[in-house]
Amino acid sequence: MPEFSEKLALLYVCYDGTGVPMVEREVAGRKGKQEDGSSRSREVKLGCVFTQSSADEEGRPVRDEGSTTYVGAIERSEDFGWRIYGEAVRRGLNSAEKVVVIADGAHYNWEIAALHFPGAVEIVDLYHAREHLYQLCGLVAGGGDRELTRRKLRWLNLLEEGKVEKLIQEANARLPGSGFRRKEAKKQIGYFQNNVSRMRYGEFRKQGLFVGSGVVEAGCKTIIGKRLKQSGMEWTVRGANAIIALRCCHLSGRMEDYWEQRAS
Repeated sequence: MPEFSEKLALLYVCYDGTGVPMVEREVAGRKGKQEDGSSRSREVKLGCVFTQSSADEEGRPVRDEGSTTYVGAIERSEDFGWRIYGEAVRRGLNSAEKVVVIADGAHYNWEIAALHFPGAVEIVDLYHAREHLYQLCGLVAGGGDRELTRRKLRWLNLLEEGKVEKLIQEANARLPGSGFRRKEAKKQIGYFQNNVSRMRYGEFRKQGLFVGSGVVEAGCKTIIGKRLKQSGMEWTVRGANAIIALRCCHLSGRMEDYWEQRAS
């Protein structure tokens, strides 16, 4: 892992969320996705910080080997904002030439970025954007499977090129006249309208930047999924956070630092 005091060309900050099954008392009164509107899980917010100093022969970004560190917890977004900010500072935020924040399009993610990483390049994770695009296509495309496939390919190309205004224009022109599909389609269009500047994927790629949050997605599976989401598991917030902290520490290569601090 590079020394944190050295001048960094590119520092990435990525974060995402994933649900963890909880004991009944930890979800009492919380709204969720169960048929009765209740919840059986709580969201873990997981973040990672890594660096980039090179690209491959085709100009694609290359993450610095061993540069990824993780933080995470079940907590309010405001508290998590300070957590990921603290890790970014530890990793060299104040000496980075450029900072890139990658997250999904949720409003609170960009509130965190505005507060803690002003001036950073903000990018909506391309994979999340694609998911919203596919949902939008299903809501507005008519004429059967062939039309749906054609629409997906066209709008996917517009998205990949960062031509989000054109995508929005075409989607608005195809809105259903009324009903549930129109309401849901307008929600999806709103997602793109709120994140236009964060979806200039063609420009971001020309700058040699990552446009996806695959690193933190993998972290969600490795750190959270493999240990806290196995069959039959139910957690308290305190117990889950203890395991999350331990696994983040281990995957970040900081176990020796942890024990040194405990011994002092």
